Amino acid sequence: MNGNGFEHKVAEYITAHRLLRDDDSTVIVALSGGADSVALLSALHNLGYNTAAAHCNFHLRGAESMRDMHHAADIARRLDVTLHVKDFDVPARMQTTGESLEMACRSLRYEWFLNLLEREHAQAVAVGHHLEDQAETFLLNALRGSGIAGLAGMLPANRHIVRPLLECSRREIEQYLNYRGLSFVTDSSNADNSFRRNSLRNEVIPAMERQFPKAVEQLAATTQKVAGNLSLYNYAVAELARRFRQDGNNTINIKSLYAAMPAEAGRTLLFEMLRPMGFNMTHATNMIKAMRTSETAAFRSNSGYDAELCRGILTLHLAAAAIPATEYPVTLTHDIATPVHISVERQPIRTFMPERDPDTIYLDASVLDGHSLCIRPWRRGDRIRPFGMKGTKLVSDIMTEARLTPSEKEHIWLLTCDEEILWVIGLRASVHFTVSPSTRNYLRLTLIRNNPR
Repeated sequence: MNGNGFEHKVAEYITAHRLLRDDDSTVIVALSGGADSVALLSALHNLGYNTAAAHCNFHLRGAESMRDMHHAADIARRLDVTLHVKDFDVPARMQTTGESLEMACRSLRYEWFLNLLEREHAQAVAVGHHLEDQAETFLLNALRGSGIAGLAGMLPANRHIVRPLLECSRREIEQYLNYRGLSFVTDSSNADNSFRRNSLRNEVIPAMERQFPKAVEQLAATTQKVAGNLSLYNYAVAELARRFRQDGNNTINIKSLYAAMPAEAGRTLLFEMLRPMGFNMTHATNMIKAMRTSETAAFRSNSGYDAELCRGILTLHLAAAAIPATEYPVTLTHDIATPVHISVERQPIRTFMPERDPDTIYLDASVLDGHSLCIRPWRRGDRIRPFGMKGTKLVSDIMTEARLTPSEKEHIWLLTCDEEILWVIGLRASVHFTVSPSTRNYLRLTLIRNNPR
Protein backbone atom coordinates (compact mmCIF):
# COMPACT_ATOMS: atom_id res chain seq x y z
CA MET A 1 0.00 0.00 0.00
CA ASN A 2 1.49 3.34 -1.03
CA GLY A 3 1.23 6.55 0.97
CA ASN A 4 -1.91 7.80 -0.73
CA GLY A 5 -3.61 4.44 -0.28
CA PHE A 6 -2.83 4.37 3.43
CA GLU A 7 -4.03 7.92 3.94
CA HIS A 8 -7.20 7.16 1.97
CA LYS A 9 -7.89 4.17 4.22
CA VAL A 10 -7.45 6.33 7.33
CA ALA A 11 -9.71 9.03 5.86
CA GLU A 12 -12.45 6.49 5.11
CA TYR A 13 -12.27 5.12 8.66
CA ILE A 14 -12.51 8.62 10.13
CA THR A 15 -15.54 9.36 7.99
CA ALA A 16 -17.26 6.04 8.69
CA HIS A 17 -16.97 6.50 12.44
CA ARG A 18 -17.33 10.31 12.47
CA LEU A 19 -14.12 10.65 14.47
CA LEU A 20 -13.07 14.16 13.43
CA ARG A 21 -14.68 17.33 12.13
CA ASP A 22 -13.60 18.94 8.88
CA ASP A 23 -12.84 22.36 10.31
CA ASP A 24 -9.82 24.34 11.51
CA SER A 25 -9.89 23.08 15.10
CA THR A 26 -6.75 21.33 16.25
CA VAL A 27 -6.30 17.57 16.44
CA ILE A 28 -3.70 16.69 19.06
CA VAL A 29 -1.73 13.56 18.13
CA ALA A 30 -0.10 11.55 20.91
CA LEU A 31 3.44 11.21 19.52
CA SER A 32 5.70 8.71 21.27
CA GLY A 33 8.09 8.45 18.34
CA GLY A 34 7.08 4.85 17.63
CA ALA A 35 5.91 3.71 14.21
CA ASP A 36 2.16 3.96 14.86
CA SER A 37 2.25 7.48 16.30
CA VAL A 38 4.56 8.80 13.57
CA ALA A 39 2.33 7.31 10.86
CA LEU A 40 -0.77 8.75 12.51
CA LEU A 41 0.69 12.26 12.71
CA SER A 42 1.87 12.13 9.10
CA ALA A 43 -1.43 10.77 7.76
CA LEU A 44 -3.61 13.33 9.57
CA HIS A 45 -1.26 16.15 8.59
CA ASN A 46 -1.32 15.13 4.93
CA LEU A 47 -5.10 14.76 5.02
CA GLY A 48 -5.32 18.44 5.86
CA TYR A 49 -6.16 18.35 9.56
CA ASN A 50 -4.76 21.10 11.76
CA THR A 51 -2.48 18.86 13.79
CA ALA A 52 -0.32 19.36 16.86
CA ALA A 53 1.78 16.70 18.56
CA ALA A 54 2.00 15.84 22.27
CA HIS A 55 4.92 13.88 23.72
CA CYS A 56 5.02 12.48 27.26
CA ASN A 57 8.44 12.00 28.84
CA PHE A 58 8.10 9.79 31.90
CA HIS A 59 11.90 9.56 32.37
CA LEU A 60 11.66 5.84 33.13
CA ARG A 61 14.24 4.55 30.58
CA GLY A 62 17.14 6.95 31.05
CA ALA A 63 18.86 7.94 27.82
CA GLU A 64 16.27 6.08 25.76
CA SER A 65 13.52 8.37 27.07
CA MET A 66 15.54 11.39 25.94
CA ARG A 67 16.18 9.74 22.56
CA ASP A 68 12.44 9.28 22.06
CA MET A 69 11.76 12.92 22.94
CA HIS A 70 14.39 14.20 20.49
CA HIS A 71 13.05 11.95 17.75
CA ALA A 72 9.52 13.23 18.34
CA ALA A 73 10.87 16.78 18.04
CA ASP A 74 12.61 15.90 14.74
CA ILE A 75 9.42 14.42 13.29
CA ALA A 76 7.38 17.45 14.35
CA ARG A 77 9.91 19.81 12.74
CA ARG A 78 9.94 17.81 9.54
CA LEU A 79 6.14 17.89 9.30
CA ASP A 80 6.03 21.52 10.47
CA VAL A 81 3.64 20.88 13.35
CA THR A 82 3.72 22.24 16.88
CA LEU A 83 5.09 19.85 19.50
CA HIS A 84 4.01 19.98 23.16
CA VAL A 85 6.29 18.13 25.58
CA LYS A 86 5.52 17.30 29.20
CA ASP A 87 7.95 15.88 31.77
CA PHE A 88 6.39 13.70 34.46
CA ASP A 89 7.50 12.57 37.91
CA VAL A 90 5.92 9.12 37.94
CA PRO A 91 7.31 7.94 41.32
CA ALA A 92 5.85 11.02 43.01
CA ARG A 93 2.45 10.28 41.46
CA MET A 94 2.60 6.67 42.63
CA GLN A 95 3.51 7.74 46.15
CA THR A 96 0.65 10.24 46.28
CA THR A 97 -2.10 8.08 44.77
CA GLY A 98 -0.98 4.51 45.41
CA GLU A 99 -1.39 3.73 41.71
CA SER A 100 0.68 1.10 39.93
CA LEU A 101 3.40 2.22 37.52
CA GLU A 102 1.19 1.54 34.50
CA MET A 103 -1.86 3.29 35.97
CA ALA A 104 0.17 6.28 37.15
CA CYS A 105 1.54 6.81 33.63
CA ARG A 106 -1.91 6.41 32.13
CA SER A 107 -3.50 8.86 34.56
CA LEU A 108 -0.78 11.47 34.05
CA ARG A 109 -0.96 11.09 30.28
CA TYR A 110 -4.73 11.54 29.98
CA GLU A 111 -4.94 14.32 32.53
CA TRP A 112 -2.41 16.26 30.48
CA PHE A 113 -4.22 15.48 27.24
CA LEU A 114 -7.43 16.88 28.72
CA ASN A 115 -5.63 20.04 29.79
CA LEU A 116 -4.17 20.42 26.30
CA LEU A 117 -7.61 19.98 24.76
CA GLU A 118 -8.96 22.83 26.86
CA ARG A 119 -5.97 25.11 26.40
CA GLU A 120 -5.73 24.61 22.64
CA HIS A 121 -9.51 24.41 22.10
CA ALA A 122 -8.80 21.17 20.25
CA GLN A 123 -11.48 18.81 18.97
CA ALA A 124 -9.81 15.51 19.92
CA VAL A 125 -6.70 13.61 20.92
CA ALA A 126 -5.74 10.98 18.34
CA VAL A 127 -3.82 7.90 19.49
CA GLY A 128 -2.12 5.29 17.32
CA HIS A 129 -3.73 2.02 18.40
CA HIS A 130 -3.81 -0.29 15.38
CA LEU A 131 -5.05 -3.71 14.24
CA GLU A 132 -2.54 -5.75 16.25
CA ASP A 133 -3.27 -3.70 19.38
CA GLN A 134 -6.95 -4.53 18.95
CA ALA A 135 -6.24 -8.24 18.58
CA GLU A 136 -4.00 -8.19 21.67
CA THR A 137 -6.69 -6.40 23.68
CA PHE A 138 -9.26 -8.99 22.67
CA LEU A 139 -7.00 -11.86 23.71
CA LEU A 140 -6.00 -10.24 27.00
CA ASN A 141 -9.61 -9.63 27.94
CA ALA A 142 -10.68 -13.12 26.82
CA LEU A 143 -7.93 -14.74 28.89
CA ARG A 144 -9.01 -12.71 31.91
CA GLY A 145 -12.51 -14.13 31.56
CA SER A 146 -14.01 -10.85 30.37
CA GLY A 147 -17.64 -10.53 29.36
CA ILE A 148 -19.09 -8.95 26.26
CA ALA A 149 -17.87 -5.42 27.10
CA GLY A 150 -14.24 -6.52 27.32
CA LEU A 151 -14.47 -8.59 24.15
CA ALA A 152 -15.67 -5.54 22.24
CA GLY A 153 -12.10 -4.28 22.45
CA MET A 154 -11.10 -0.66 21.96
CA LEU A 155 -13.73 1.61 20.46
CA PRO A 156 -12.99 3.97 17.55
CA ALA A 157 -13.76 6.87 19.88
CA ASN A 158 -14.11 7.37 23.61
CA ARG A 159 -15.29 10.95 23.92
CA HIS A 160 -12.19 13.08 23.21
CA ILE A 161 -9.89 10.09 22.43
CA VAL A 162 -10.03 8.83 18.81
CA ARG A 163 -8.26 5.88 17.19
CA PRO A 164 -8.08 6.41 13.40
CA LEU A 165 -5.66 3.48 12.80
CA LEU A 166 -7.68 0.62 14.30
CA GLU A 167 -8.12 -1.05 10.90
CA CYS A 168 -4.48 -0.54 9.85
CA SER A 169 -1.94 -3.32 10.39
CA ARG A 170 1.58 -2.89 11.65
CA ARG A 171 2.85 -3.97 8.25
CA GLU A 172 0.79 -1.28 6.50
CA ILE A 173 2.05 1.31 8.96
CA GLU A 174 5.71 0.45 8.37
CA GLN A 175 5.21 0.32 4.58
CA TYR A 176 3.64 3.78 4.75
CA LEU A 177 6.53 5.18 6.80
CA ASN A 178 9.01 3.73 4.31
CA TYR A 179 7.09 5.32 1.44
CA ARG A 180 7.08 8.70 3.21
CA GLY A 181 10.72 8.37 4.28
CA LEU A 182 9.90 8.71 7.98
CA SER A 183 11.85 6.93 10.69
CA PHE A 184 10.64 5.70 14.07
CA VAL A 185 12.07 4.52 17.37
CA THR A 186 11.44 1.27 19.21
CA ASP A 187 10.82 1.03 22.94
CA SER A 188 13.26 -1.56 24.28
CA SER A 189 10.79 -2.57 26.98
CA ASN A 190 8.57 -4.01 24.21
CA ALA A 191 10.93 -7.00 24.09
CA ASP A 192 10.36 -7.85 27.77
CA ASN A 193 8.03 -10.84 27.64
CA SER A 194 7.42 -10.73 31.39
CA PHE A 195 4.68 -8.25 30.47
CA ARG A 196 1.59 -10.15 29.33
CA ARG A 197 0.83 -7.94 26.35
CA ASN A 198 4.43 -8.26 25.15
CA SER A 199 4.25 -12.02 25.51
CA LEU A 200 1.10 -12.09 23.40
CA ARG A 201 2.66 -9.82 20.78
CA ASN A 202 6.05 -11.52 20.58
CA GLU A 203 5.24 -15.17 21.22
CA VAL A 204 1.57 -16.15 21.27
CA ILE A 205 0.22 -14.27 18.24
CA PRO A 206 3.15 -15.25 15.94
CA ALA A 207 2.52 -18.88 16.90
CA MET A 208 -1.17 -18.48 16.14
CA GLU A 209 -0.45 -16.91 12.77
CA ARG A 210 1.76 -19.82 11.77
CA GLN A 211 -1.33 -22.02 12.02
CA PHE A 212 -3.93 -19.36 11.14
CA PRO A 213 -2.31 -16.86 8.74
CA LYS A 214 -5.03 -14.21 9.18
CA ALA A 215 -5.41 -14.59 12.94
CA VAL A 216 -4.91 -10.89 13.72
CA GLU A 217 -7.44 -9.75 11.12
CA GLN A 218 -10.00 -12.30 12.30
CA LEU A 219 -9.57 -11.40 15.97
CA ALA A 220 -9.98 -7.71 15.18
CA ALA A 221 -13.04 -8.48 13.06
CA THR A 222 -14.52 -10.36 16.01
CA THR A 223 -14.17 -7.31 18.24
CA GLN A 224 -16.12 -5.26 15.70
CA LYS A 225 -18.96 -7.79 15.70
CA VAL A 226 -19.01 -7.97 19.49
CA ALA A 227 -19.03 -4.17 19.76
CA GLY A 228 -22.09 -4.10 17.52
CA ASN A 229 -23.81 -6.67 19.74
CA LEU A 230 -22.89 -4.85 22.96
CA SER A 231 -25.28 -1.93 22.48
CA LEU A 232 -28.18 -4.31 21.81
CA TYR A 233 -27.21 -6.42 24.83
CA ASN A 234 -27.14 -3.39 27.14
CA TYR A 235 -30.51 -2.23 25.88
CA ALA A 236 -32.07 -5.66 26.36
CA VAL A 237 -30.68 -6.00 29.90
CA ALA A 238 -32.07 -2.58 30.84
CA GLU A 239 -35.53 -3.33 29.45
CA LEU A 240 -35.78 -6.82 30.97
CA ALA A 241 -34.47 -5.69 34.37
CA ARG A 242 -37.34 -3.23 34.72
CA ARG A 243 -39.82 -6.11 34.86
CA PHE A 244 -38.36 -7.68 37.96
CA ARG A 245 -37.33 -4.70 40.08
CA GLN A 246 -39.58 -3.58 42.89
CA ASP A 247 -39.42 -0.77 45.47
CA GLY A 248 -37.17 1.37 43.35
CA ASN A 249 -33.92 -0.49 43.06
CA ASN A 250 -33.95 -2.22 46.43
CA THR A 251 -35.68 -5.51 45.64
CA ILE A 252 -35.60 -8.04 42.81
CA ASN A 253 -38.32 -10.64 42.28
CA ILE A 254 -36.09 -13.62 41.53
CA LYS A 255 -39.03 -16.03 41.55
CA SER A 256 -40.77 -14.15 38.72
CA LEU A 257 -37.50 -13.71 36.84
CA TYR A 258 -36.70 -17.43 36.98
CA ALA A 259 -40.22 -18.41 35.88
CA ALA A 260 -40.24 -15.99 32.94
CA MET A 261 -36.91 -16.84 31.31
CA PRO A 262 -34.76 -19.82 30.31
CA ALA A 263 -32.51 -20.84 33.18
CA GLU A 264 -29.18 -19.61 31.77
CA ALA A 265 -30.68 -16.36 30.47
CA GLY A 266 -32.30 -15.71 33.84
CA ARG A 267 -29.07 -16.33 35.71
CA THR A 268 -27.19 -13.97 33.36
CA LEU A 269 -29.82 -11.24 33.73
CA LEU A 270 -29.74 -11.54 37.52
CA PHE A 271 -25.94 -11.28 37.44
CA GLU A 272 -26.07 -8.15 35.26
CA MET A 273 -28.60 -6.56 37.64
CA LEU A 274 -26.39 -7.30 40.63
CA ARG A 275 -22.94 -6.78 39.11
CA PRO A 276 -22.75 -2.99 39.79
CA MET A 277 -23.14 -3.79 43.51
CA GLY A 278 -20.19 -6.18 43.53
CA PHE A 279 -22.03 -9.51 43.32
CA ASN A 280 -20.59 -12.15 40.97
CA MET A 281 -21.98 -15.02 38.91
CA THR A 282 -21.55 -17.46 41.79
CA HIS A 283 -23.75 -15.23 43.94
CA ALA A 284 -26.41 -15.21 41.23
CA THR A 285 -26.26 -19.00 40.90
CA ASN A 286 -26.58 -19.53 44.65
CA MET A 287 -29.46 -17.06 44.90
CA ILE A 288 -31.43 -18.99 42.28
CA LYS A 289 -30.66 -22.29 44.01
CA ALA A 290 -31.90 -20.89 47.32
CA MET A 291 -35.04 -19.54 45.65
CA ARG A 292 -35.83 -22.96 44.10
CA THR A 293 -35.57 -24.70 47.48
CA SER A 294 -37.57 -21.95 49.22
CA GLU A 295 -34.65 -21.17 51.49
CA THR A 296 -34.12 -17.96 53.36
CA ALA A 297 -30.57 -16.90 52.62
CA ALA A 298 -28.18 -13.98 53.07
CA PHE A 299 -25.35 -12.84 50.82
CA ARG A 300 -22.57 -10.24 51.07
CA SER A 301 -20.89 -8.66 48.03
CA ASN A 302 -17.29 -7.47 47.90
CA SER A 303 -18.54 -3.89 47.55
CA GLY A 304 -20.34 -3.56 50.87
CA TYR A 305 -23.83 -4.74 49.88
CA ASP A 306 -25.99 -7.21 51.81
CA ALA A 307 -28.72 -9.18 50.07
CA GLU A 308 -31.49 -11.10 51.86
CA LEU A 309 -33.61 -13.66 50.03
CA CYS A 310 -37.05 -14.53 51.39
CA ARG A 311 -39.92 -16.15 49.47
CA GLY A 312 -38.25 -15.47 46.17
CA ILE A 313 -37.74 -11.75 46.82
CA LEU A 314 -34.19 -10.44 47.09
CA THR A 315 -33.80 -7.31 49.23
CA LEU A 316 -30.62 -5.25 48.83
CA HIS A 317 -29.02 -2.73 51.14
CA LEU A 318 -25.61 -1.36 52.00
CA ALA A 319 -23.86 -3.07 54.88
CA ALA A 320 -22.88 -1.06 57.91
CA ALA A 321 -19.20 -1.41 57.02
CA ALA A 322 -17.47 1.47 55.28
CA ILE A 323 -17.80 1.58 51.50
CA PRO A 324 -14.54 0.59 49.82
CA ALA A 325 -12.86 3.15 47.56
CA THR A 326 -13.28 1.39 44.23
CA GLU A 327 -14.86 1.98 40.86
CA TYR A 328 -18.29 0.57 40.02
CA PRO A 329 -18.86 -0.02 36.29
CA VAL A 330 -22.46 0.80 35.42
CA THR A 331 -24.83 0.41 32.53
CA LEU A 332 -27.34 3.23 32.74
CA THR A 333 -30.73 1.60 33.16
CA HIS A 334 -33.86 2.91 34.80
CA ASP A 335 -32.16 2.50 38.16
CA ILE A 336 -28.50 2.34 39.13
CA ALA A 337 -27.62 0.51 42.34
CA THR A 338 -24.11 1.27 43.52
CA PRO A 339 -22.98 2.85 46.78
CA VAL A 340 -25.24 5.72 45.71
CA HIS A 341 -28.67 5.25 44.16
CA ILE A 342 -29.65 7.07 41.00
CA SER A 343 -32.92 6.79 39.11
CA VAL A 344 -32.79 7.23 35.35
CA GLU A 345 -35.50 8.18 32.89
CA ARG A 346 -35.00 8.17 29.13
CA GLN A 347 -37.28 10.58 27.29
CA PRO A 348 -37.70 12.06 23.79
CA ILE A 349 -36.44 15.62 23.52
CA ARG A 350 -39.94 17.00 22.98
CA THR A 351 -40.66 16.38 26.69
CA PHE A 352 -37.56 18.24 27.90
CA MET A 353 -38.44 20.61 30.76
CA PRO A 354 -35.33 20.95 32.97
CA GLU A 355 -35.51 21.89 36.63
CA ARG A 356 -32.78 23.53 38.69
CA ASP A 357 -31.96 20.85 41.21
CA PRO A 358 -28.44 19.74 42.28
CA ASP A 359 -29.80 16.20 42.76
CA THR A 360 -30.81 15.98 39.08
CA ILE A 361 -28.83 16.25 35.86
CA TYR A 362 -29.82 15.88 32.22
CA LEU A 363 -27.61 14.14 29.65
CA ASP A 364 -27.78 13.49 25.94
CA ALA A 365 -28.75 9.81 25.63
CA SER A 366 -25.73 9.24 23.37
CA VAL A 367 -23.80 8.75 26.62
CA LEU A 368 -25.13 5.18 26.42
CA ASP A 369 -23.53 4.49 23.04
CA GLY A 370 -20.47 2.39 23.76
CA HIS A 371 -18.87 4.57 26.46
CA SER A 372 -17.30 3.30 29.66
CA LEU A 373 -19.33 4.59 32.62
CA CYS A 374 -18.35 4.30 36.27
CA ILE A 375 -19.41 5.56 39.66
CA ARG A 376 -16.40 6.05 41.91
CA PRO A 377 -15.31 8.02 44.98
CA TRP A 378 -13.70 11.38 44.40
CA ARG A 379 -9.92 11.52 44.59
CA ARG A 380 -7.57 14.30 45.46
CA GLY A 381 -6.68 16.20 42.30
CA ASP A 382 -9.92 15.32 40.45
CA ARG A 383 -11.07 18.12 38.15
CA ILE A 384 -14.40 18.71 36.44
CA ARG A 385 -15.41 21.05 33.62
CA PRO A 386 -18.54 22.52 35.29
CA PHE A 387 -21.57 23.36 33.21
CA GLY A 388 -21.86 27.13 32.76
CA MET A 389 -18.18 27.81 33.47
CA LYS A 390 -15.00 28.09 31.41
CA GLY A 391 -12.11 25.79 32.21
CA THR A 392 -11.93 23.21 34.98
CA LYS A 393 -12.44 23.24 38.72
CA LEU A 394 -11.12 21.01 41.48
CA VAL A 395 -13.78 18.72 42.93
CA SER A 396 -12.36 19.51 46.36
CA ASP A 397 -13.06 23.21 45.75
CA ILE A 398 -16.66 22.43 44.80
CA MET A 399 -17.12 20.52 48.05
CA THR A 400 -15.53 23.33 50.06
CA GLU A 401 -17.83 25.90 48.43
CA ALA A 402 -20.78 23.65 49.34
CA ARG A 403 -19.55 23.81 52.98
CA LEU A 404 -19.36 20.05 53.34
CA THR A 405 -17.90 18.66 56.52
CA PRO A 406 -14.96 16.23 56.31
CA SER A 407 -17.39 13.40 57.06
CA GLU A 408 -19.73 14.49 54.28
CA LYS A 409 -16.85 14.71 51.81
CA GLU A 410 -16.06 11.04 52.43
CA HIS A 411 -19.46 10.13 50.94
CA ILE A 412 -19.18 12.15 47.72
CA TRP A 413 -19.17 10.07 44.54
CA LEU A 414 -18.57 10.85 40.87
CA LEU A 415 -20.31 9.66 37.73
CA THR A 416 -17.62 9.35 35.05
CA CYS A 417 -17.58 8.62 31.34
CA ASP A 418 -14.28 7.19 30.14
CA GLU A 419 -11.71 9.65 31.53
CA GLU A 420 -14.09 12.53 32.23
CA ILE A 421 -16.25 13.47 35.21
CA LEU A 422 -19.90 13.96 34.25
CA TRP A 423 -21.33 14.69 37.69
CA VAL A 424 -20.14 15.38 41.23
CA ILE A 425 -23.23 13.56 42.39
CA GLY A 426 -25.60 15.84 44.25
CA LEU A 427 -23.42 18.92 43.72
CA ARG A 428 -22.35 19.84 40.18
CA ALA A 429 -22.78 18.66 36.58
CA SER A 430 -20.18 18.96 33.82
CA VAL A 431 -20.38 20.29 30.28
CA HIS A 432 -20.04 16.80 28.78
CA PHE A 433 -23.01 15.15 27.04
CA THR A 434 -25.28 18.10 27.81
CA VAL A 435 -28.62 18.38 26.05
CA SER A 436 -28.17 20.37 22.83
CA PRO A 437 -30.20 21.32 19.74
CA SER A 438 -29.04 18.08 18.09
CA THR A 439 -30.24 15.89 20.99
CA ARG A 440 -32.98 13.43 20.05
CA ASN A 441 -33.37 11.64 23.40
CA TYR A 442 -32.21 12.68 26.85
CA LEU A 443 -31.65 11.10 30.24
CA ARG A 444 -32.87 12.52 33.54
CA LEU A 445 -30.67 11.24 36.38
CA THR A 446 -31.85 11.86 39.94
CA LEU A 447 -30.02 11.09 43.16
CA ILE A 448 -32.25 9.13 45.54
CA ARG A 449 -31.32 10.18 49.07
CA ASN A 450 -33.76 8.08 51.09
CA ASN A 451 -32.46 4.61 50.22
CA PRO A 452 -31.46 2.41 53.16
CA ARG A 453 -27.76 2.55 53.88
